[in-house]
Amino acid sequence: MDGRAVAPAAGTVLNALATGRGSAFAIDLETTATVELTTDGEVDGTIAGRPEADATLIERCAALTIDEYAATAGLTSTDVGARVTTDSDVPMAAGLKSSSAAANATVLATLDALEIRDAVERIEACRLGVRAAREAGVTATGAFDDASASMLGGVTVTDNTSDELLAREPIEWNALVYTPPEQAYSADADVAACKRIAPMAELVEELALEGRYGEAMTVNGFAFCGALEFPTGPMLEALPDVTGVSLSGTGPSYVAVGDRATLEGVRDRWNDRDGTTRLLTTRTDGTRTT
Repeated sequence: MDGRAVAPAAGTVLNALATGRGSAFAIDLETTATVELTTDGEVDGTIAGRPEADATLIERCAALTIDEYAATAGLTSTDVGARVTTDSDVPMAAGLKSSSAAANATVLATLDALEIRDAVERIEACRLGVRAAREAGVTATGAFDDASASMLGGVTVTDNTSDELLAREPIEWNALVYTPPEQAYSADADVAACKRIAPMAELVEELALEGRYGEAMTVNGFAFCGALEFPTGPMLEALPDVTGVSLSGTGPSYVAVGDRATLEGVRDRWNDRDGTTRLLTTRTDGTRTT
């Protein structure tokens, strides 16, 4: 039995490193996972185009999903294995939630292969991927904010300490993403520095829960650029015209939202920098089987 699912990346409204509460929104960059079930009880993962890359996360996602739901599918979990392949246009270690997208796509593709995708609530599938990310050591916060945005679509606000969904809105924006050449792994972020800006993060949370997402992400961007020592230049080049702009995750990418014409102007300025600029839209449909 085979399964296939596609999950979107996400941009940041509130980084959860300071207080454990975060907010993110899905954007139109995708990771695809394909899962082929086997009868040898082994789980093997491959990342397309990156044979040297660590596949622990996607292997753990498939293994946990099989352990949790094989019986629901009428199978014995110890007998079920999987061959997992992911293919992505989400840059890795860029702050665009590539791990969350890979985890969501793999969990849903495994459920699809087990032929029980409609028997499991999406938020529970999301929590399973978050658990796998923690066990694989690829996240400092659990990333439930990022994962929920990718799984459900729209913008979400979460408590990552309890994996609680505090709010969700299927908002539609144009989004501009600038990704510098360097990489930054979230698991390596200076958590202690981020915790020192907790009062600012609490303000960002209040703004997000009031639906003032653009203001929230801009405050978040300046605060976390300071804590994580990223330049504020890309943000200043987007202001005051855009609705909001922020460092995404633990960097190095920046994401701005606003009307398309305004973002095209910002793109011209960001194109003068080294790296890659993408003009996208947000996603409201989240992770889906295909």
